[in-house]
Amino acid sequence: MSIYDSIRSQIVPVTPEGYPFIGAFAFVSLVLFWLWSPLGWLGTLATIWCAYFFRDPPRVTPVRDGLVVAPADGRVSQVTSVVPPQELSLGNRPLPRISIFMSVFDCHMNRSPVAGKIEKIIYLPGKFFNADLDKASADNERNSLVIGTGSARVAVVQIAGLVARRIVCFVREGQPIGAGERFGMIRFGSRVDVYLPEGTAPKVAVGQTAIGGETVLADLRGSDGGLAFRSG
Repeated sequence: MSIYDSIRSQIVPVTPEGYPFIGAFAFVSLVLFWLWSPLGWLGTLATIWCAYFFRDPPRVTPVRDGLVVAPADGRVSQVTSVVPPQELSLGNRPLPRISIFMSVFDCHMNRSPVAGKIEKIIYLPGKFFNADLDKASADNERNSLVIGTGSARVAVVQIAGLVARRIVCFVREGQPIGAGERFGMIRFGSRVDVYLPEGTAPKVAVGQTAIGGETVLADLRGSDGGLAFRSG
């Protein structure tokens, strides 16, 4: 491997959705340098943070049938059973729900928790409570995907937070999607909920750090069979 390839392998890609923001931060930094150089250096630090926020690192996803992987980077903030929001059409019985809270320092690219077909996409406007609060699941602006896996249905919900004001979704209804594939992102600081089929046992605990597309949240088959992996 050449020195160039070695350096390039250490550089984390930035999602194209971040370019306008990074450019705006950089322009403001130049203006601040013109006004007063210490402010320009603060703007430079903010620009670096903006590029860091919009990073989109490759991930290695376990792809065995039945595995549910984390849809986002962040802290597992809740592992509970609740009645899912009505718009998901998943019934009126409590279902296992795993919530992952993304701080402004986490990677905000969202990835599909399972492989399957996107049956529904539902966007609902709402409020902007702290995404770490339980009421955020029902009251905040959110975008939901219901994914059919053939034997079960799994829902993943993007929830805007106190700072987040923009939910981005890259996919459409009826589209097939693989586990770990990118489907959207949230700007800036937010939460993602995953609703599992009834009786599914979560394999993570509150406080655990999840890595989107890699951390196994649950196994719909309830087994511990061998794993295969896919990078991307």
